[in-house]
Amino acid sequence: MPGESLDLSRDGARLWPGPAGSIEVLVDGAATVRRGIAIIAHPQPLLGGSARHKVPHFLARTVVEDGWLAIRPNFRGVGASGGVHDAGNGETDDLAALCEAARAGAIGRPLALIGVSFGAYVCARVARRLADAGAPASRTCLAAMPFGDVPAGRRYDTPDGMPAALVLHGELDEQVPLASIFDWARPTSQPVTVIAGADHLFTGKLPVVRAQLRAHLDLK
Repeated sequence: MPGESLDLSRDGARLWPGPAGSIEVLVDGAATVRRGIAIIAHPQPLLGGSARHKVPHFLARTVVEDGWLAIRPNFRGVGASGGVHDAGNGETDDLAALCEAARAGAIGRPLALIGVSFGAYVCARVARRLADAGAPASRTCLAAMPFGDVPAGRRYDTPDGMPAALVLHGELDEQVPLASIFDWARPTSQPVTVIAGADHLFTGKLPVVRAQLRAHLDLK
């Protein structure tokens, strides 16, 4: 049932009962966690994104190497997760519930939200929800985050004013034009780190993303 604790004592995949069905969750770093919990949300499932995609896998490996426990959920309808794609609405409910369960299983540990593409959109919504509830994430990293109308014909109502957020965007992002993320950032003067020459999923630039993430999380 929703609200059930999440087993953080061992690595591997498991099913966790989310608000609208089982959520497949991949856990890494249980044996070496000493810093906190990082929830890593994957790219757009309608374009093949999943928790096993190379970018969230790379980011999970990065944080685990520095003592964080990484949690990679599959969104609705992806892998062994139940339900169907809900354009970010149900996914936000799922990720917020997962944050609550992760915090319950690691009381006192900092929580980081790390999202890529569609996952960044969901993380932004969850970060705003947690902040509004008085329990903000310690750090948020939003990479290749969509805002407004994008070339694929979808629209994203991404909230702004993200607390403790690192916003990364590729100069040559073909899915979310750089101008769009500046439109999002401008009203609150949110800093945006632009990675020169990078496409939407930072092909060939992931070491730069890793360095930025480590600095933001204060990983040595």
